This record gives sequence, C-alpha cells and structure tokens, in this order.
Amino acid sequence: MFTRLIVYFSYFLQTSGAYQKTKQFFFNLLENPHSRLKAYFDVFMIGLVMISVFLLIYEIDKEINAIQLFFEESIITIFIVEYLLRFWIYNDNHKIVLEHYEKAEYLDIPFSLSKIIKLILTKKIEYMISPLAVIDLLAILPSYRPLRFLRIFLIFRLFKLFRYVNSIKLFSQILTSKRFELYTLAVFLGFLIFIGSISIFLFENPQSGGHIENLFDAVYWAVVTLSTVGYGDITPLTPGGRVVAMALIFTGLGILSFFTSIIVSAFTDKMQDMRENRTFAELQRIENIIIICGFGRVGRHIARQLKKNQQPFVIIDTNAAHAAAARHLNYLFIHADASKNEVLKHAGIEKNASAVLCTTGNDITNVYITLTSRQLNPDIRIISRVNHNENINKLYQAGANHVIHPFEIAGMAVAEYVGQPVAFEAILGIIREEKQIVMETICVQGGSSIEGSKIADIDFEHSKLMLVGVISTHPAHQKHKNSYPLKGQDFYFNPEKYFELQQGDLLVVLGRQVGVDHFRYQLEKSRLKPGAKR
Repeated sequence: MFTRLIVYFSYFLQTSGAYQKTKQFFFNLLENPHSRLKAYFDVFMIGLVMISVFLLIYEIDKEINAIQLFFEESIITIFIVEYLLRFWIYNDNHKIVLEHYEKAEYLDIPFSLSKIIKLILTKKIEYMISPLAVIDLLAILPSYRPLRFLRIFLIFRLFKLFRYVNSIKLFSQILTSKRFELYTLAVFLGFLIFIGSISIFLFENPQSGGHIENLFDAVYWAVVTLSTVGYGDITPLTPGGRVVAMALIFTGLGILSFFTSIIVSAFTDKMQDMRENRTFAELQRIENIIIICGFGRVGRHIARQLKKNQQPFVIIDTNAAHAAAARHLNYLFIHADASKNEVLKHAGIEKNASAVLCTTGNDITNVYITLTSRQLNPDIRIISRVNHNENINKLYQAGANHVIHPFEIAGMAVAEYVGQPVAFEAILGIIREEKQIVMETICVQGGSSIEGSKIADIDFEHSKLMLVGVISTHPAHQKHKNSYPLKGQDFYFNPEKYFELQQGDLLVVLGRQVGVDHFRYQLEKSRLKPGAKR
C-alpha cells in the first residue's frame, strides 16, 4: 500500500504544472547561468555574505544589540533556506521512482522500494559531499553561539562567494582542469620540504652550532626559503646549512616558474571558452540577430554591410584565421561547427535569430547547416550560397528559402553589361560602396500606371533610375530569357523592352534614393487618380 502511494504521488508530481513551474523557478534563481533571476540573486547573496562576515567580526570585542542579532539570524535563515532549496532541486526523486516502476511493469519484475530509496539517498549524499554544498553547510555553523570554537568556520562564509562571483568560479575551474599537474607539483614540493627540513635540522641544530631547536622551526624555514620570501628570522650558520639554503632557493625558483606556467597554460586553454561564454551572454540580450555561417569572402562582405546598417549579427566558423579576422573587427564570433545543434542553439536560432545565412564555400556544409537550422526553427528564414547548379535543388529540399549562385550572377552581369561600361561601373560602385547609389525593389501595385505596361513604355530616365531586373511569379513571363530561378518565383535579369509588367511584380532598380522615392510617389499618385485602373 505504501509503495503504491509513493508511485501515485510520483505520477502526481510528474503531471503537476504548478510543481514543475515552482521547481523551474528555483532552478532559474539558483543554478541557471543564463537566467536574469540568478544574476540578481547572486548580487543579493554577495551583499548578505559580506554583511554577515562584518557582523561576526564586529561582535568579537563588542556586544551586539537585538536589532543586529535579528538581522544576523535572518541572514542565517536565508542561508539555510538556500541550502535546502539547492538540496531539493539537485535531482528529481519522482523521476527515479517512475523510471524503475515502469521498467518493473514492462519486464514484469518485482518493484523494489528499498532499492529506490537507496538510489535517492545516494543522489542526495552526492550533493551533500560536493565542495560547494560542504561550504554552504560550514558557513552556517559560526552562527551557533554556545560553541565559540565554531567561529573558525567563519572563513567558509567568504568561500560561499565561489558560488556567486563568476571570476572566482572561473579561477577554481581553471585550477580543477590542471589538478593532475598541481597534484604532481604538490607531491614534489612536499618531498622537497621534507628533505630540506631534515637536512637543515641536521646541520643547524644547537649541538652542531646552529640555532634551529626543533623540527617545526626547520619545516618553517624550508617553506619560507622555497617560497623565495626569506624573512631572515632564521639564518643558517654552518657551511652545510648554507649549501642546503642555496639548493632550496634555486629549487624554489624552478617550482615557482613551473607553477606559473601551469596557471598561464590553463588560462590560455580556457581563453576560448571565456570568449564564447561572453559571446553567448551577449547574444541572450540581442533580438532579431542574423546568423552568418562562414566568414570567407562572401561572409565578410555581408558582415560589413550588416554592420553599416546597424543590423546585429553573429558569425560562426571553424577556421582559426577567420576567427582572428572577425575578432579584430570586433564582430560577435563563435569558433565552432555551424552544423552542430548546440552551436546554433547558443547562437539563438530558437529564440533571438531572424535569419540564417549559409555562406561557406562548401555546398555540402551549407546543406548540413540548412538541415540543422530548419530542424531547430521551422519558421526561420534561411538564405544559402551555392557553388554548383546541381546542388540548388538539394538546398531547397533541405529547407532553404532562397539559394544564391554568386558566380552565375557575376557572369550574367558581365555578359549583359560588357558593352555598357556606364551601367557596369554603376553596379560596381554599389558593390564597392564607392557611389551614393542604392538598389531597391518597387512593387507593381494593382491600378498603378505601370501595370500592364511594357518596359519600353516606362520612363525610368525621368527619375534617373536604371532597371536591373524583375522578380515575378506570373506564368506569362516564362517565355523571356535571362530567367534566374528563385524559390517559388523567377528573377528576370535585364528584361527585354517588350516585357509586360503584371500586378505583384517587383522591379529591381538602381539609382539615388531621391530618384527611387520620386518614382514610388508617381506610381502611388497614379493609383489615386480618378478613373485609375483597379
């Protein structure tokens, strides 16, 4: 009966929305590194820790009043509640119960409640003996006033800062990553202190003419000498003692150099993670970001234009040279494989991103990135570069909204404008940003003066515009040449004079912004005239 009650209660917790929301709230408050709640809570706890330490120091030689006592007890209560909450959210006990119960039901084997209790206790003890949990517990002990010797645990109040200060946590992680090297160094250092202590005591004891009276003084002298501090309160007098001192000084210099190299190499190894964590934290605060996958020639031109337009973006690339170039330009950069799920998630594809640009020079890589992006966010806009025509359909099938063939576009531009140097220079001026010219799209609205008109009948010259092409889905245009397929539509490059415009067509024009605005104004004005086509 008791076992069945435990199982029913576990199912209740599993399906309870209120319970799940409550636990998620406290997880975000205490553990989730990407939560704003945790950032605020950490600042609050740092303040409480410092105040509690000052109070305990203050009462060493002074009496505290009732208000100060109440304040200290309130802080301790918060510490206790925090410890219990962390103990609670460390794992889900009901999931352990349900996992073993469903396994027992499926295999038709006995369900052992004692085994479940053992597993749950193992998990909780695992948390209780973790370093930070031990520090949390020891930080509470100094508040027990009848036992004054517990004040020695006051130092653990300061150790609690490891939980809340990222730089301290980073340093502890670095030391942990080099624990093998540090353990080796510690063993070697202990061996040297032992040898140095015994040696100096043999040469510098009172019977030999020295003044080191006991082994503790010898150990103290060896530590001070190895650290290259040399207080001078104990100095060797015998020739043998001086030889030992010189040997320990040179050995101490080597140990310090070795320790410094370990820490420097650890920071160097961690530098990449530090950069990426800073990038991820910044990405959490940016909305409508564009993800550029690949920072080659195409990616660099896109990034420069987005920077100019103040459009936020992040670059993902595995090339170390590209990483150095992007960081030199102060671009947000993730040095990783853009086809990996976790990388794109960190870049914000599920929440903050508005588009993904696949600009690598490898079509297969672009296909993988497109597939991964579409799986993670079915609604995101994906624009991909392609180098070979046979891969265009593959990219569309993978989920790309638009596929661009830069070499084919360049070839068409050269072929069409090889005999028109002025037009060709205008296009190059836009690409190189050498001229104050813009490229804009103008929609052919129903009832406007150009609906049903031929290209030859439209006065682009009056607005100082040049027509580059027409984007259309109308089947009547399929007879024309210079058609470049897009997804669900076609781009007609430099259309013939007899090309007849239809409602919904998009004109791609070149010119100054004032000319584009004037042309749009004339079209809108023609739609509003009495008797205009509707």
